[in-house]
Amino acid sequence: MQPKTKFEIEFPIHASPQMLYQYLSTPSGLSEWFADNVNSRGELFSFIWDDSEEPAKLISKKSNELARFRWLTEEEDQDQYFFEMKIVVDEITKDVSLVVTDFCDKDELSESKMLWESQISDLKQVIGAS
Repeated sequence: MQPKTKFEIEFPIHASPQMLYQYLSTPSGLSEWFADNVNSRGELFSFIWDDSEEPAKLISKKSNELARFRWLTEEEDQDQYFFEMKIVVDEITKDVSLVVTDFCDKDELSESKMLWESQISDLKQVIGAS
C-alpha cells in the first residue's frame, strides 16, 4: 500500500479561539459545517454524510487550540494518519488562523485540498467570519 501524503493548509479566520474550538471539537459544532450529522460517545465520533457513516476517534485535543481525529476505517497499522484542526494565534497581530493537517493518496492531493477549502468556507459562513 502506498504511503499517504501529508499536507497542511492555513485559513485566516476572524473569530475567537474559544468560539472556534467549539466548532472543531463538539458534535453539535462539527455537524454545523463538517458533516450532515455528528454523534459522539466519549472519544468515538460518528460523522454522517447522506447515507454514509464514518467512525473516527478523537485522539488528541487541547482546549481552544486543537482537535485531532483518526478515521477508524484506516487499517490498524495506519495509526500515523489523522486529520487535525489547530487554532493558531499570531502573538503580535492576534490574528487567528486555522491550520488543517490531513493525509491523502498522492493523486488525490488537489481534490482533498479543495474539499477542505469548501468545508472551511462553510465553517466561516456558520460563524459569520467570512
